[in-house]
Parts: sequence; C-alpha cells; structure tokens
Amino acid sequence: MPTQRECRIYGLFQPLSLYPSSAPSLLKAHTSKIKDDFLMATKQGMCRNCGSLVMFDDRDELCECVFCNCVFPSKEAAELLANPDGHEFKNEKFEKTEGSKHYYSNPVMPDVVEKAVQRDKVSKTQTDTAKLKPNEFEISPNDVKAPKKLVIGMAAGALVIVAVILAIALPLYFSRKSLKESITADIGNVFDNASTEEVVFTNFDYKQVNIYGLSCQYVKLGLSDGITEDQAKILYSNYTKLRADKRGEESGEVEMYIYTPDTIFFVTKDGVTTDVQEAVEIKPATETTK
Repeated sequence: MPTQRECRIYGLFQPLSLYPSSAPSLLKAHTSKIKDDFLMATKQGMCRNCGSLVMFDDRDELCECVFCNCVFPSKEAAELLANPDGHEFKNEKFEKTEGSKHYYSNPVMPDVVEKAVQRDKVSKTQTDTAKLKPNEFEISPNDVKAPKKLVIGMAAGALVIVAVILAIALPLYFSRKSLKESITADIGNVFDNASTEEVVFTNFDYKQVNIYGLSCQYVKLGLSDGITEDQAKILYSNYTKLRADKRGEESGEVEMYIYTPDTIFFVTKDGVTTDVQEAVEIKPATETTK
C-alpha cells in the first residue's frame, strides 16, 4: 500500500497519513513552483518596428509584438531593449499571423489559499454590530451648510417680508371690519323712505342683509315680499349714502343684489336689471340653514 501521493504535474510528494488540513500547504507549494517556471521562461524586449515592449519565451527563437503584429528574432528584441540608440523604428503595418503565437503574457498567480485563510480569519473576528468605516470622499447633507451670515440674512429678510405684509393687511382688515359693523348697526336707515302705500318695509316678515368686499361695496338683500324697480333704486341710493357717510367719502362703485320671491334685482350706478324666477318663499335663517 503506497504511503505517499505524487503530483502528476510537478512530481511533488505528500504523505497520505496527513490530515486534509495540510492541503493548503501543498497547493501553495504547487502555486509557487508554477510561478517560478513562468517567470524563468519570460523575457522582455523591444519591438524593432514600433518600439513597444514585447514579452516572449526565451526558448522561442521568434517574438511577436502585440501592438503592430511584427514578428522578428527574439535575440534582436533583447539586444534592442538593452541598447536602442541609433535604431530607426519604421512603424510599418503587419497583418496578424494565424496559428502559433510568439508573444507571451505573464499571468498573475496570487497565493489564493493564503488569502482565503486570511479572509476567513478576518470574517470570524467581525461582529454583527460592526460598522463600516465612513468614506472620507462621500459628501453628506451635513457637509453642505450655508454660511452663518447668509442664514441670518435670509431669516431677517423673511421676517421683514412678513412684517410688511402684516403692516398692510392688518389695517385693511380692521378698517373693513369696523366699517361693516358701523353700516350694519344703521342698516335700518336703508329701508327708510323706500316704503309706498303698496309696499311697506316695516310690514315685511323677513329682511336679510349680507355686506362684503374690502370697502363694503357689495351688498345682498333678501326680502320676504316683492318690490318694484323704483323701490330697488331707492334701496340702492340709501345704502350708497349710508356707506359714504360711514367712510367719510362718496363712491359709486357699489353693487347690490336684491332677492325677492319672484325676482332678482341687480342694481348699480348705471341702473337696474331684473331676472324673473319661479316664485319661492324666503324664510328667516335658522341655526341649521345659516
């Protein structure tokens, strides 16, 4: 029974009694010998046509340039690399030869077993909570910050804009609110002098008033009974006078809608227009209909 195992490629021997854990050392020895053989058979030279570096087997009489495809004696390539002075590179074009190649590429032969063992050791020492080392070239949002003066300036500018808006809007709001309350308090005067023998406003079951607009220039009246166009004009004139008295100035830019059970009156300074509708009953607003 054999006590040793022979490698069929390089003739190395390994005792059969060793445990499988010794396999990495054997593979490493094989890899080292392969590397030595490759390095010993590889030579460098210079292409006589284009001047590029050529790699060739020192046992091959010819070498081939992988850049211009020129094939020439290996001895000449080695001599040219040692002393290129005075040589003229013609840079001619050659067709790539088919068949056997006369160039050599030196393969990279890393110690795969040793590196695999090293990686295994490193992986075992790492824990699940291990954090990756931050990339020093990575830019995060925290790295992009505006200068402090710029931030303060922008904040101050925003405050100024808000202050200007409030300075303009608040006086207008309180002015409109005050004007509306003042007109509403004396709205009964609008219906004075508008009654006739046929239509007496004090006998109406219901009168509703809605005043809106920045300067209270829009008003809607809801009446429980019908009126005439002349009475609509009187109501418009009375409201215009009341509004001008409260504002301290006259203005004809007033629009009034008067809703009655069968007609809608639209009154402006230019006159009255009517829109006849089906008869409806106008009732006072309740908590559920407001």
